[in-house]
Amino acid sequence: MTESTTQAITGERADLLAGLAKQRHFLRFTTRDLTDEQAGLRTCASELCLGGLIKHVTTVERTWTAFIVDGPKAFPDFAGFTEADYARRADEFRLLPGETLAGVLAAYEEVAARTDELVATLPDLDATQPLPKAPWFEPGAHWSARRVLLHLMTETAQHAGHADIVRESLDGAKSMG
Repeated sequence: MTESTTQAITGERADLLAGLAKQRHFLRFTTRDLTDEQAGLRTCASELCLGGLIKHVTTVERTWTAFIVDGPKAFPDFAGFTEADYARRADEFRLLPGETLAGVLAAYEEVAARTDELVATLPDLDATQPLPKAPWFEPGAHWSARRVLLHLMTETAQHAGHADIVRESLDGAKSMG
């Protein structure tokens, strides 16, 4: 965001941006002082690693903000998902060969900056889009831009908690406490 845009944000939009910024900070903080190898390590039974969590949240934020602007076409066709699609989705939770922690953090920063700019410039937080057809969405439901942003904040907070557990299991470091 430009400095003038940042200074003009008040009220609900400022609150949404502050909430997102706080949760993003906690997620990024879990990766402090790690090597690429450490960021790619699984420390529990799940597929989760710190680099993969950053990649996943980046994809989620990119997709949901595209949904605010473009509606359900921002999402893949869930009904037509193939085994290959599910395998690509699983790669989202891993730090793959050639990927670096610095690279996934930089991508996350770019997406966050675009989201922040969207929040600052979106004409109406009440604008709605129909949710895509998927088994986990209520048929015919619509979400407002505001609800999407609250969902992003919740999703980021949830994964920051996952990241905190992964990091503590890795080397005992904690985000809080």
